[in-house]
Amino acid sequence: MKPYYQDEYVTLYCGDCREIVPTLGKFDLLLTDPPYGIKRFKRGSLRFDKKREFPNGIKWDDAPDLETLNGIMEVATNSIIWGMNNLPLPTTEHFLVWDKEQTVDNFASAELAWCNLKTPAKVFRYSIHRHNNSKIGGHPTEKPLMLMTWCITLAGDNVKTILDPFAGSGTTGVAAKLLNRKCTLIEKEEKYCEIAARRLSQGVLPLFESEEN
Repeated sequence: MKPYYQDEYVTLYCGDCREIVPTLGKFDLLLTDPPYGIKRFKRGSLRFDKKREFPNGIKWDDAPDLETLNGIMEVATNSIIWGMNNLPLPTTEHFLVWDKEQTVDNFASAELAWCNLKTPAKVFRYSIHRHNNSKIGGHPTEKPLMLMTWCITLAGDNVKTILDPFAGSGTTGVAAKLLNRKCTLIEKEEKYCEIAARRLSQGVLPLFESEEN
């Protein structure tokens, strides 16, 4: 498949990760934030009862099923997967916490990431409100650039190649580029591919992008 965007560090594909990942080979790190919807599992099933639409018009997709998750995890030596409490992932002693430093009603104060890094649980404290951070890509679950940069750094200097098969507006790719790591992104929504390509084409952005945006 022809890349939607490509530069020295980042390659972006527009399409379904279930079709693209098997063609890519192996990676050092899987770093991603899959769609996880609303956890309304039927008894004995990993499928959602139904999709749900919020008042602001955001439509949440079903979470990836177990077969999809296993397929993408198999191509990476290390994995960091955000939304672990809503995904069919194996139990682990190794996990990461994003402490949002917020106590707003009806919004989570923290998010959890499943990982297989041989490290004790780690906490990253970062308030998007205190840092005046908005979603520059307009994606409903966009992660701060500082958070994804922290994840890559935590994974170690041996991580040279990164995969994000649910790339959204490309924050993982921007973080990888800042750290001079090779990264492959996959996103099925063309509108977010366009945003990601635009961000990446700006070159190596300063790490304080997340402070300004």
